[in-house]
Amino acid sequence: MTGRRRTRSTFLPGPLTRHARKGALSAGTAAACASLLAGCGVVPGTTGDAGDDPITVMTWAPQETKATNKPGMPAFAQAYARWINAKGGLNGRKLKVLTCNDHNDSVAAAKCARRAAKENVVAVVGSYSQYADSFFPSLEGAGIPYIGGYGITNAEFTSPLSYPVNGGQPALLAGLGRSLADCGPVALVRPDTIAGDQLPPLLDSGLKAGGHSAARDQRAAEDATEYDGQAERALRTTTSSPGDEGCVVPALGDRNGTFMDSFRRAREDYPDVRTAAVLGSVDQTVIDATGGASGPYEGSYITGWYPVASDARWDGMKRVIKEEAFGDNRIDAADAGVQTTWIAYTVFKKIVESLGGGEVSADTVTEALDDGLAISTGGLTPTLRWRFQDKLAAVGFPRLVNANVTLQVVREGRLVSARKGFVDTTRTLQNADVNY
Repeated sequence: MTGRRRTRSTFLPGPLTRHARKGALSAGTAAACASLLAGCGVVPGTTGDAGDDPITVMTWAPQETKATNKPGMPAFAQAYARWINAKGGLNGRKLKVLTCNDHNDSVAAAKCARRAAKENVVAVVGSYSQYADSFFPSLEGAGIPYIGGYGITNAEFTSPLSYPVNGGQPALLAGLGRSLADCGPVALVRPDTIAGDQLPPLLDSGLKAGGHSAARDQRAAEDATEYDGQAERALRTTTSSPGDEGCVVPALGDRNGTFMDSFRRAREDYPDVRTAAVLGSVDQTVIDATGGASGPYEGSYITGWYPVASDARWDGMKRVIKEEAFGDNRIDAADAGVQTTWIAYTVFKKIVESLGGGEVSADTVTEALDDGLAISTGGLTPTLRWRFQDKLAAVGFPRLVNANVTLQVVREGRLVSARKGFVDTTRTLQNADVNY
């Protein structure tokens, strides 16, 4: 274990928290104006009544670290701003995107959130950080909504100011577990981190739904330069039942490739086993880099949140990349982080449009979402609508509104759909034994 203490964001009723904060701000502002006999500025997080002032948001993600990096997310956010501004902006207002590097570090993640509050952003949109316990307190204190986070932490599905667009790691792992129910022994190789601690019960929920026993949980350093020992251990575990082909599930983010290098060398001395993963750890670029059809991922099941990258429903996102980020190698249309950022900004655009010519602020954005605004994403997700307590509240995920996943498989070196449409993991997650 890491020895780091787990905490979770306090879940307070959204409307009470919002209106209480607005009342306090209004009363405080009036008192200040009366005592100073002077005009007052804009309430933090507000761009309404600002004429042609831009609407300011922030996108953050780790970059240039030794562990998982998502540079495509802030890069795409800035490309999206250029694209939407070239088309007249949002309701005639320019969109300004601030970016922040969380460095895969709790202190840096907290600094990003404090900067968001200081810069009066109206929302944090399409971001990635595994340090939710560091950044949510600042966002919640400032009343800033977190729209379309990557879904790497459980807190993203509990905070009243979080509006996730996918089912995060919970849905991916539950869906993957269900698809591996016909495997022999299963080994999960995952980071020895707080976020990693949340993965085993989610995978096990899917395995158990298919009548399979729990996976063997293997902790590993998330920034290791080799995984020879971990690969050997996983192979011993999954080949322990002769004639019963086992499955190895690496969930190490950007270090999956490093693990697979060790695994490919070690597997020559063992019977055949299958590999499986979640999208985000493996994409077409990774499959190509590890040998394509002759590589270790051939035949692997991979769960994702969205349709495969070749699906026509991604044409809008690809148009943004072509027009505003052509040649930017940080942005890959097949990257789950870039895809999530596109959906998050699609959601934000429709929120602003729903406000018409009214005030665009952290409060009005939150109110629109909490009042039941239904948002279509062009078939990339089900219609999204966030309620105070949704179907998965009983198991600790009150903000998880999209539990759909897609099942993909590597065939002849290409990542293709293994099953038409989405698989709803709601019932599987309802039976998960999650401690958070």
